[in-house]
Amino acid sequence: MKLTDLPKLNTKREQALNKSGIHTVNDLLYYFPRRYIDKSNIKPIQLLSQSDDAVSVVGKVDAIQVQGYKQKRRLEIRVTDGSGSVKAVWFRGWKYVVSQIKEGDLVSLFGKTKRYGQWLSMAHPDLEVLESKNEVEKYNTLIPIYPSGKHFSKAYITHKLIASWADRALDQMEISEFLPDQLLSEHGFKKIKEALRTMHQSQSEREARETLERFKYEEFFLFELAMARIKYKQRAKSDGPELKPGSLTKSFFNDLLPFELTEGQKSALGEIRDDVATATQMNRLIQGDVGAGKTVVAIGAMLMAVDSGYQATMMAPTEILAEQHFHTLQNFLKPLGLNIRLLVGGQKKSLREDILTDISGGNCNIAVGTHAIIQEQVNFHKLGLAVIDEQHRFGVKQRTEMLQKGSNPHLLVMSATPIPRSLAMTVYSDLDISVIKDLPGGRKPIKTAVRTDREREQIHRFLESTIAEGGRVYVVYPLIEESEALDLKDATMGFEKLKRRFPDIPIGLLHGRMKAEEKESVMSAFAEGRLSMLVATTVVEVGVDVPEANVMIIEHAERFGLSQLHQLRGRIGRGTRQSYCILMPDRKLSESGRFRLKKMVETTDGFEIAEADLKLRGPGDFLGTKQSGLPEFKYGDIVDDRLLLEQAKSDAWNIIKHDPELEQDKHSQLKPVFFDYFKKRAEYFDVG
Repeated sequence: MKLTDLPKLNTKREQALNKSGIHTVNDLLYYFPRRYIDKSNIKPIQLLSQSDDAVSVVGKVDAIQVQGYKQKRRLEIRVTDGSGSVKAVWFRGWKYVVSQIKEGDLVSLFGKTKRYGQWLSMAHPDLEVLESKNEVEKYNTLIPIYPSGKHFSKAYITHKLIASWADRALDQMEISEFLPDQLLSEHGFKKIKEALRTMHQSQSEREARETLERFKYEEFFLFELAMARIKYKQRAKSDGPELKPGSLTKSFFNDLLPFELTEGQKSALGEIRDDVATATQMNRLIQGDVGAGKTVVAIGAMLMAVDSGYQATMMAPTEILAEQHFHTLQNFLKPLGLNIRLLVGGQKKSLREDILTDISGGNCNIAVGTHAIIQEQVNFHKLGLAVIDEQHRFGVKQRTEMLQKGSNPHLLVMSATPIPRSLAMTVYSDLDISVIKDLPGGRKPIKTAVRTDREREQIHRFLESTIAEGGRVYVVYPLIEESEALDLKDATMGFEKLKRRFPDIPIGLLHGRMKAEEKESVMSAFAEGRLSMLVATTVVEVGVDVPEANVMIIEHAERFGLSQLHQLRGRIGRGTRQSYCILMPDRKLSESGRFRLKKMVETTDGFEIAEADLKLRGPGDFLGTKQSGLPEFKYGDIVDDRLLLEQAKSDAWNIIKHDPELEQDKHSQLKPVFFDYFKKRAEYFDVG
């Protein structure tokens, strides 16, 4: 059946469907109602109470008025049903609403009611224009309300029309089930045709909600099946380099390391050692909180490669971070006599050629750099292990390019942004995961507090005593791209004020517009103690390690995201002193701003903070832009539906383990659907 076979489908309507992503009848069947008007919950306006929780009313638009002036304008619509009237009010987005309705229209309103004076009011209710009373009468209990917009309204596509098209398609089409019978029975899911009919003709909201679980599971299952198949194929390879710890690795951990490894570090190293000892390519993610000691684990892995006659490389997202790793490796490994080279953009041609010759000739044991490492002209002599730091800043493509630099080198990716389990299961489904939960010994938990401008003098006295005792202080200002000039001015003015307040204390200023050598000079002066206080924009997120820095003041703290606040706080608390993070918000705080600051005070656990941040911002935003490493799910939410996601992952693995090519009879219907799904997303799933 084609879209053009649907009754009452003219060219204008077909174009409107296409613009909404509906190109086939199958797309239409999977275009589910976004909510349902429950007729049993449609109340006569007369019977509405002062504060009804989410009720529906159906009535005629009696009056439409735009009230107020300039920014304070609002839209008021009076709706009457014969028993009484209710006002629907919009303070924002009202221009679109007013373009959709006219006096005399029959509408449904869905929302909460409140009484203001003599009027019952609904603020920002869901509003749907209905064809007639018959549209309400046609349904036994629920009226499906589909996602719609200007395309549908211009083509006169109503909710009733979409529902009738879905009915027609379900009556005329053969729709084959593809989920294996065992899974349907285990989870109590309806067969596909019955489930689709339920979504469009549900008798109760509960039934619709339970049936939607099937479709959430379905998309999780296909995705996890793809990731399980990729992982299975990677594990089936037998051409990865075989690495074992030798004299260099043992010397580093037994003689050179100035501290004891934590249990988390030992566990991660053990998992890596087991992975690389086989001739199977390792694909592992190390997750750890700020300061958990992931770099030391990565050094151990790189030394195993060098011990086994291979090269290792480490890629970081910024030059500052790449340089920091380079210096850390040089400081730690100097007595071992290794040749470690740094490759970043903007180096002199002669230096760059010298580094590239060292890498291709095999003289370079460990190459550290930015994405310059994966450029075409970089050729490794014998790459055995690649480490990618701050993995969330790189997409799948960069990971693939890195793996092409050798003959199936082992891959170790690190993330200092703790990633909630649900997100790790999707973005990093093809990777094994090691988690370092504990922090190195001798570190005290950072004390965090929210303070106001009225307490500033008290804070200044505290800073004086901290610096007198040998501590150092960060004062951080936000720097947002849209208001960069104003933010820079804010930071500079803050710096000048502090210089006047503390004339005898050496204070430095650090921001993104400074030249690289200026930044380096200021950071070095702070790290070496020639500066006691550093006023900075968020450039300090990936600054050098300064164990003496034990106080951080974050100005306009409400403007930072939760994970960003936690990353900033991780710059202190790296020594043995008690450390303090003081959050200084503006007076006007939004609800989410208040929540973020409260969460920072309550916990220093990065994983707990990441969960809260994921719920606040959603997955795409949490990772910083809709990056290529994140699949999009139409129905499922990887946070709210985590248990369903875990079940889908477990089921997918079980199938791939016993039938990797889906050759068994019981998977005959699943096979073509899965491979079609996989083919359409080939670019996403191409992970090397």
